[in-house]
Amino acid sequence: MTGFARHELTGSFGQLTCELRSVNHRFLESGFRLPDELRGVETELRARLGARLKRGKIDCTIHLRPAGGGARELQLDPATVTQITARLRELAALLPKGPTVNLMDVLRWPGVIRDEPIDSDSLQQAGLELFDGALTELAAARDREGRRLQELIEQRCSGVAEIVAQLRQRLPELETRMRARLEQRVAELPTQVDPARIEQEVVLLLQRLDVAEELDRLHGHIEETRRVMGAAEPAGRRLDFLMQELNREANTLSSKSQDLDSTRFAVDLKVLIEQMREQVQNVE
Repeated sequence: MTGFARHELTGSFGQLTCELRSVNHRFLESGFRLPDELRGVETELRARLGARLKRGKIDCTIHLRPAGGGARELQLDPATVTQITARLRELAALLPKGPTVNLMDVLRWPGVIRDEPIDSDSLQQAGLELFDGALTELAAARDREGRRLQELIEQRCSGVAEIVAQLRQRLPELETRMRARLEQRVAELPTQVDPARIEQEVVLLLQRLDVAEELDRLHGHIEETRRVMGAAEPAGRRLDFLMQELNREANTLSSKSQDLDSTRFAVDLKVLIEQMREQVQNVE
């Protein structure tokens, strides 16, 4: 399911920004782009994501903008500078004609400039809170999309149920037509045929072409689809399975079709089921 959320949080550490993007995917797949200061909580972020969402490709990006717009106060370590200066004098005495040392080279020496300390625990806790807020917003956006998808799928379910009802009403008519067609062909034969044998053939033919069982299963799958959509738990994978079963029954119905109207009904069924299957791919 698709969705987007963006949250910001400001503290003594600076400003944190979290962006979450979600697109359709059969399973849950997540990617995180985090500042180095928050790498330690990536496992916890993934766990919290998995507890809230079950499906979709989720991209999470968190930016850290240090306090002061990114500018840091340069703090020299006098002890380190003193040691470096002493070593440079010793080296100059040994190599009087050696190259001179640039002051910028001294500043680049590890430990000369001290990094301003950041409260790591406070920053990580803020990152978790920020992520929770963005995740709640993303889940709400996906929920709104889910309700729209539910309305679309329900419309198709109603269409399938209507076709099933129409086909069920036509069953007696189809049986009458089939019997009349067989009797007409028997009557055209040059020899007499035992009426009992004719009746036996009619029964066998009706059994092979009977679609009542398929209609019952279609009706049952539609009712189950509605039940699953109305339940609280994630429904995407179960709906995937139901779409496969609906399509299987529609194919069987099409193979048993004996007239143009039945064929048309079967085609309409398959169109509606395919439309539902496409929408179900977006459902969590």
